[in-house]
Amino acid sequence: MAYTDYIGNVCRLAVELVNSRGEFCSELAQQMYAEHDVTPPTPARLAAVLPMMSAALAAVADHELGERPLAPVNALLRSYPPSMSVSDHDGAAHVHFANDRDAGADWTARSCGAALAYVMSGDVPVTVGRCAAEGCDRFFVDDSRNRSRRFCSSTCASRTTVSAYRTRRKAG
Repeated sequence: MAYTDYIGNVCRLAVELVNSRGEFCSELAQQMYAEHDVTPPTPARLAAVLPMMSAALAAVADHELGERPLAPVNALLRSYPPSMSVSDHDGAAHVHFANDRDAGADWTARSCGAALAYVMSGDVPVTVGRCAAEGCDRFFVDDSRNRSRRFCSSTCASRTTVSAYRTRRKAG
């Protein structure tokens, strides 16, 4: 696994948790928690972390648009400082941002905060975006080749396309 893949996966974890408001535990999340011997956080414990993670994700997404809101990422890092170590659990040495066997919400916040800081600083080719569909507040990790993704899902993209088409038809 490349280091970029690790940071991208941690960012995907942050996106999944924030988008689902802590209710969704995907295969990726289960795999990451299992690989790091972390018990997934309870919804109640995760609820305390999600507002900070959501603000940090928004800051990173807005940063991609040229804005510079650093405070939310720094607040997450201050509240949940990374505990960095080098691991080779998958055969390739890479930096971890939290200790294996940490409490679930702490591990999640430490890992996500550090990964988002790396993404915001441009140190890795990972892009976090905010859905451009009207009324959608979801985030996504853009792993397209040219980093031009605008929507969190094909549903939002289709809904936007259909809406634009109907607007053009009414105007014409």
